[in-house]
Amino acid sequence: MQYTKIHSCPNDCILYRKEYENSVVCPKCGLSRWKVMKNHKVKEGVPANVLWYFPPIPRFRRMFGTKEIAKDLTWHDNKRQIDSYMRHPADSPAWKVVDHKWPDFGSEPRNLRLALSADGVNPFSNYSTQYSCWPVILGTYNLPPWLVMKRKFMMLTLLISGPKQPGNDIDVYLALLIDDLKELWEVGVDVYDASKKEVFNLKAILLWTINDFPAYGNLSGCTVKGYKACPICGDNTVSQRLECSKKISYCGHRKYLPRGHKFRKQKKTFDGNEEHGLPPNPLSGEEVFEKVSGIHNEWGKSKKRKATRNNSDSTLSWKKKSIFFNLEYWKHLYVRHCLDVMHIEKNVCESLIGTILGIPGKSKDGLSAREDLEVMGIRDELQPQKEGEKTYLPAGCYNMSRAEKKKFYTTLFELKVPEGYSSNFRNRVSMDELKLNGLKSHDCHTLIQQLLPIAIRGMLPKKVRYAITKLCLFFNALCNKVLDVNTLDGIQEELVTTLCLLEMYFLPSFFDVMVHLTVHLIHEVKLCGPVWFRWVYPFERYMKVLKSYVRKGNNVEGCIAECYIAEEALEYCAEYLKDVSAVGVPRNMNNLSSDDHGIGAGNVKLVDLKLLNQAHQYVLENTNEVEEYKEEHMEILKATNPIKSKQQVWLQDEHNRTFADWLRKRIALEIDEGSNISSNMRWISHGPQHQVIKYQGYMINGVRFHTKRHDDEHCYQNSGVSVVANTMLVSSAKDKNPIIVDMWYYGVIEEIWLLDYNALKIPVFKCDWVKNDGGVKVDDLGFMLVDLQRKGHKNDPFIFASQANQVFYIEDPENPKWSCVISNSHEKFGNSSNDDSSDKAMNLHFPAKSIPLVETIVNTLHDDESSYVRLDGEPMYID
Repeated sequence: MQYTKIHSCPNDCILYRKEYENSVVCPKCGLSRWKVMKNHKVKEGVPANVLWYFPPIPRFRRMFGTKEIAKDLTWHDNKRQIDSYMRHPADSPAWKVVDHKWPDFGSEPRNLRLALSADGVNPFSNYSTQYSCWPVILGTYNLPPWLVMKRKFMMLTLLISGPKQPGNDIDVYLALLIDDLKELWEVGVDVYDASKKEVFNLKAILLWTINDFPAYGNLSGCTVKGYKACPICGDNTVSQRLECSKKISYCGHRKYLPRGHKFRKQKKTFDGNEEHGLPPNPLSGEEVFEKVSGIHNEWGKSKKRKATRNNSDSTLSWKKKSIFFNLEYWKHLYVRHCLDVMHIEKNVCESLIGTILGIPGKSKDGLSAREDLEVMGIRDELQPQKEGEKTYLPAGCYNMSRAEKKKFYTTLFELKVPEGYSSNFRNRVSMDELKLNGLKSHDCHTLIQQLLPIAIRGMLPKKVRYAITKLCLFFNALCNKVLDVNTLDGIQEELVTTLCLLEMYFLPSFFDVMVHLTVHLIHEVKLCGPVWFRWVYPFERYMKVLKSYVRKGNNVEGCIAECYIAEEALEYCAEYLKDVSAVGVPRNMNNLSSDDHGIGAGNVKLVDLKLLNQAHQYVLENTNEVEEYKEEHMEILKATNPIKSKQQVWLQDEHNRTFADWLRKRIALEIDEGSNISSNMRWISHGPQHQVIKYQGYMINGVRFHTKRHDDEHCYQNSGVSVVANTMLVSSAKDKNPIIVDMWYYGVIEEIWLLDYNALKIPVFKCDWVKNDGGVKVDDLGFMLVDLQRKGHKNDPFIFASQANQVFYIEDPENPKWSCVISNSHEKFGNSSNDDSSDKAMNLHFPAKSIPLVETIVNTLHDDESSYVRLDGEPMYID
């Protein structure tokens, strides 16, 4: 594979190709094509700026030239599960509209569906922003979910040289890629399919682009600042300028409520006005094309250029006509540019935490924000107040007291999470200064989706805490890897009401465009499928890979290009080597071998006979082959003890006490009689050896577990487990008709045993279980709480390692006696074992098992309710 170097104007006016191929001076700005030295001498032959182009068509040919990859590229057609859930972009209307509108294209499952991402990267691995080069990357959606976003299948197509970002002039550089995409759509290319051993005509379609919000504006041509900053609402964006804060506020989410909703008529609790408007309808691709078709683009940064418009009134929110409209199909797509959930989530999290904690530079509260209330004539209680010669700001209902802040930071500082779950928050928290330092995107992801609702328990007024928790619940539901289409409308309704609740309590300055964009995210999910196929996380990780290629600071793009080509060659060779992992499809960092295994060197120990019998009894009770013998033994007990066996509790206890010895004799008798007994059954009935191997950790099903003792010595928590089991429930000691139900049990791993049945080795966890009666509860917001000191089930401490679900516990800030339970959910895609740890960490399960609907709190609110000020709060004095 090769790349092409194309000279470009330093002001991003033109590429020196086609009619400009032999030019030495830019015809638009007059700059030399060649590099100008500091002494103003032109160094002929050395280009001033270079575009590095990696043609995608030869790389597509190579993908189909590998048999296994060629098979994977048709996974969406022959192996995808089809039901009411969305697991893949192929389940989405955006995919299906292509099949419907262009049936010839859709009838060939090998035709490619692509996504494009472009973003700036600082190649010098520091925080200087003086240099920025722009990689443009293609992703392929034909692949299975566990491969779509892997490094191996991220195709670098363009590398735009720095030091300046191209901005709106990026279309100049995209022209090469657009030409190839047009060829792949209109004509196609002949490609050899190694899996079917035939040549076919390959076509491709670009479904959408994936970028952060500024790059969204650069690629789409819409404005992302000012009064019309929302690209979905466009010219109908509801916004107002806050005169004192010098900011634009995007409130007005009551428009999205149903007609007749009580919030629409409330004045005092919002902006002083009733709301009778309707939400704006998103523009279709044809409508956008019609608006921008009259715009004439002028490229370059030599001077301030403005795109000329035939009808400026209809193009207020558009800066240019995007080059993507050169693609015939572009205007017919449902979604052309995707909102990036990663950056929206990060910005909302930082604004939320910064405001409730009063972090300087992050808080949306302050003197200017309060003075805006005075200008707007609302919320007199929160406006700046005079106390003698001093001015102070009353504590808002969203402001934490200093004691609450200390409790919040202590919760994060003492937090222990499973290994690989997130960064160590102890390193992010400064207890002396009571502040958070250096939060990354994934830190904000885990905070807003799981940790924040727990960290604020018992703090802030309940209604404010409830609204924040509902917002966190929205992001958690939004980011699920498997989505139930039937629940999306309900999630959207809950979000709109939550945003209205936030408008009631937070200041108008809190509602920047990032908070507003959340109202459009479900709409994109309905059209495009799960967000984890459309967020920037995998592309950001790939940017780090590209940065690692840089060896010389004076030629960063050349380093990236050469290393990328070298990796492509190695990757291609690896396809033909046995037992060699391909570059870019990493194994799970925890899967050091293909089998489940103990971690570290195990110790052979002689264990207490009573505990060994309990472990053996558990193995017998949970082995399928033993089931028929259990039933036989029960019938024998009933026949020999007809009166006592009427009591189900006695019958179960007697069975547990005598079954192991009875089974050993029963199997021995069958063997003597020549019956066909499986090898596993022979060894299990005989019982385990008295010596077991004890480990400090065990890896099973791709999850790492450790003992409590090991966790106490480390900064992570891998000892928490939960299991669901059949349980006999009795109302009293005289209850003769108990019922069997499934119940969840929570505990911590004390010891990890490997039971030795000679030819059979069975790993089990010995746990301290929380007593369900009085030790487990669910609060009014749906949080599962356990009392780890209230231990029970001591006669049944063992479970199979394969049965364990990993959880971790966070001490409840509201009541330290209790701990909140957090677990990860693992959706299955058919081959999720290949999903690497970085993607698993994105899939978080909300800590609350169930949370009341927003309507339950909405019905308690009244228009004349004054709840803006915390009477127990601490005012902020202005110097």
